Amino acid sequence: MEATYQKYILEFKRPSGTSRGILKTKETWFIIVKDKNKLGIGECGILRSLSIDDRDDYEEKLQWTCNNIHLGKDQLWEALMEFPSIQFGVEQAFLSLQSENPFVLFPSEFAKEESSIPINGLIWMGDDSFMKEQLSAKLQEGFRCIKMKIGAIDFEQELAILTSIRKNYSSEEIELRVDANGAFSPSEAKRKLERLSALQIHSIEQPIKQGNWKEMAQLCANTPLPIALDEELIGVFSVTKKRELLQTIQPQYIILKPSLVGGFRGSQEWITLCEELNIGWWITSALESNIGLNAIAQWTFTLKSKMPQGLGTGSLYTNNIESPLEVTNGTIQYKTDKNWDVRPLNI
Repeated sequence: MEATYQKYILEFKRPSGTSRGILKTKETWFIIVKDKNKLGIGECGILRSLSIDDRDDYEEKLQWTCNNIHLGKDQLWEALMEFPSIQFGVEQAFLSLQSENPFVLFPSEFAKEESSIPINGLIWMGDDSFMKEQLSAKLQEGFRCIKMKIGAIDFEQELAILTSIRKNYSSEEIELRVDANGAFSPSEAKRKLERLSALQIHSIEQPIKQGNWKEMAQLCANTPLPIALDEELIGVFSVTKKRELLQTIQPQYIILKPSLVGGFRGSQEWITLCEELNIGWWITSALESNIGLNAIAQWTFTLKSKMPQGLGTGSLYTNNIESPLEVTNGTIQYKTDKNWDVRPLNI
């Protein structure tokens, strides 16, 4: 068995805004494992300035992983604890290698096109007209759950956009989620959440910056609308520390991005704890290419969650890997009459 890795730069069709800045490109890496005539592929995707493994020695660790691929998935996962995105890439690559079809990691009704996964439609930050344009498109595309990133433009403008949705659609017709990416200060967060709650918002992701456990715990205990932790989970490696975080903050939900929290195994540790502590959860992609998104979607389907998941990022790029994944009527589907095209990777 031998392994190699290669870097790939994904290019956004349109610069996409978050409270941390504007994204124009996204770096990702692929691990390719070969054993006799079989091939496996996995994606290691980091988000600059957010991923805990955004480090100078990242490619060095990728090379180490390839050199030690003989150790196998479980031993590598333990050795790569501080590199959650590489843990995830290794998990995918081994599952891909062991599968009859290297792109069907979890055989299911989803992979047979017999079932689909409901997802949220994502509204990126931008000026007022751009956000309204995106909203109109998502509603026309049949989304019944809308997630809007907030915290970059004027809060009153963001409220106005959300208010316009609620004037036309009840909470039964359209579920609204907002993601602040830690944009609110602890002192202003409660007041802003109170104003948002008047619009029957389903939940808000990470209202204040990660690392402020005491302030976040106070907010979750007194919040007028459910709070979902996202960035807060990054860099929390041990099950003991994960339990401590959840018991201290007691959020209403957590959001799991496998590339940021140690892949399937790391995510499952969080899910097991949440179910013990009666905390809700859902799964979101972290701007992976269709290789990683496919793995996340197939795994997510096996979890049998009824909630809309955050898996609608595959259409963001001009040079994504062509795949059978398709977003239709507010769901993600795996179209069995479509083929993968991995020629850009030269494998």
